[in-house]
Amino acid sequence: MDQLISILSEIKPDVDFTTETGLIDNALLDSFDIVQIVGRLNEEFDIEITPKDIVPENFNSAEALWKMVESLQ
Repeated sequence: MDQLISILSEIKPDVDFTTETGLIDNALLDSFDIVQIVGRLNEEFDIEITPKDIVPENFNSAEALWKMVESLQ
């Protein structure tokens, strides 16, 4: 999870990923951010995030992202 927070903070340093639960709902991440996140997570965790995984529920918080990463490992 720490590695995930670090990656997210590099991509979007002005967001507190440890507490934010509305990354998509509150428009804190845009499509370019999501493309960057998907690429980094695929590379760092040796997973393949497919288009079916790219839904708001999986990207609204760091916790949701972490659950998706764990399920794909």
